[in-house]
Formats: sequence, structure tokens, C-alpha cells
Amino acid sequence: MEKIADGFKGERSISIPDSIRDYQVGNEITKQLYITHIGYYPHAKYHFRERSAGAKENIFFYCESGHGWISYGGEKYELTKNKAFILPANEAHAYGAFNINPWSIYWFHFCGENTQMFSSIIGKLIHLEESDRSRYSDRFLLFEEMYQNLEMGYSPENLEYVSFCLMHFLASIKYLNQFREIKKVKETDVIQKGILYMKENLEKRLNLDDIARHLGYSGSRFGSLFLAKTSSSPMAYYNRLKIQRACTYLQFSDLKLKEIGFRLGFYDPFHFSKAFKQEMEITPREYRKRYKE
Repeated sequence: MEKIADGFKGERSISIPDSIRDYQVGNEITKQLYITHIGYYPHAKYHFRERSAGAKENIFFYCESGHGWISYGGEKYELTKNKAFILPANEAHAYGAFNINPWSIYWFHFCGENTQMFSSIIGKLIHLEESDRSRYSDRFLLFEEMYQNLEMGYSPENLEYVSFCLMHFLASIKYLNQFREIKKVKETDVIQKGILYMKENLEKRLNLDDIARHLGYSGSRFGSLFLAKTSSSPMAYYNRLKIQRACTYLQFSDLKLKEIGFRLGFYDPFHFSKAFKQEMEITPREYRKRYKE
């Protein structure tokens, strides 16, 4: 049984034609993960579906506002603002909006050979609460990119790009902490503050106490915290950043090797060359020859 209101004001949806789905199955990129339907239903009063044999594809729901429900696997889940759910393909389910304050949902159907990469988030209620780190708008820019590219047509480039966006979108949920890392409030994270201080002072000769003192820590305490978070000592990390900067100078500047070494706080060209080779497994001169544009 399937029931639905006769459309919702402001709704958007795209259903990929069968011939295009056949192409997606055969394309080396899109066959990994691809969309068959996608849309947005605002204030979807009377929205209801019941499928005794499930759908052929997995179905992703994200509740932007309002209330709705999903029945699956003998459980009933309530979807409210910032909650998501992925129904697995070929399994019985039902879902619908509450009559009072009905949900507004983003949704899409997807399948592909690599769907199992995201099995850990399928069939579970997912909480995507808003915060200063949530990256809500970034995730739904990805949704819009998928939608608008499909709306523009089904060229191989459009379809392949949408598949990559889909992987990123689902990965942003599976790897939620990693997706939010870029928005972490740096002022409250002493390790991030330490790394930023190192980056801002690569052309100085800082020691552990210099870095720790800047952060209000003892050298031993900061060293222990840094090692636990990064699996590296602060000074090893600092020197690695120096070598990264040296690579940039070698590739994109005409500075002499001794000038680069001196600029980055190495005592002499031998000290610089030794540290560089230890990190990069080739000498600075060899690196410049190999990568200089």
C-alpha cells in the first residue's frame, strides 16, 4: 500500500530514468554508489508510504523540521529536527509525517556495489544536532550539488560527480567527528593551538619550553598531552612542519639550499640536509631536481 498527499507546496524531486540507471550500473565510477531518486518535501502533511517488500534501493531521510516516523525491523522511530535514518533496500518498512507539525525532509534513494561501506549507519536513528561544529550548511550544500547536477542533465560527468558527492555526503555522517574536525573551536584545544603556534613560527628556533610556555603549560605536561593526541612528540612534529615548509621553498622558490636551511632555523647546511633526508628519504638537492617546476 502506498499513500501520499497530492504534492507538497514547494516540493522538489527528480526520478532518474531507467535507461540512465542502467548506464550508472555499467559505469566504473557510478556503479560504486549512485542515486536513483532525490528530493525535498516541505511540511509534508499526509505523507505516507508502506512497502511490504521494501524498496529496491536504500532510502536516506533527513528531517529538517517538524515530526515524522519510520517503522522498520519491528521498531518505530520518531524523526524530528536534525535526525536522519537510512532504510536498507529490500526490507519491509513504512513511514509518514505527523498530521500536526508534519516533517520537512530531504531524501534520496541510492544503491551500488559499495553500499556496504556505509552499513554501520544503515537501519539506525542518526542524531545530527546543530552546534558551532555541526557543518549543517556544508552537508546540505553537497545535497544541493547532487540535486542541481542531476537537474542539469545526465551527462557522464554529471553522474560521476554526483556519485563522488554522494560518497562524501554519506561519509560526513559515518565519520561525523572527522567531518566536524575542521570546525573545532581552536581556542579550547591546546594541541591545535600548539600546532598553530608552531606553524606561525617555523622560521624561528623554538624549543619545547617555548611552545609550552606560550600555552600556559609546563614542557612535560604539554609534551604528554601532545604525544597522546598525535602519537608524536611536539619537537618531532615541529621539525616535520619545518621540512614541509622546506619542500615548498625548494619547489616554488629560487632560494639557495643554505638560505632555506638558515631561514628555517637549522644551524648549518649539513644539519638541514641531514634532517631533510631523514624525513623525506632524499636530499634537498635531489628533491628540488625531482619536483622543481
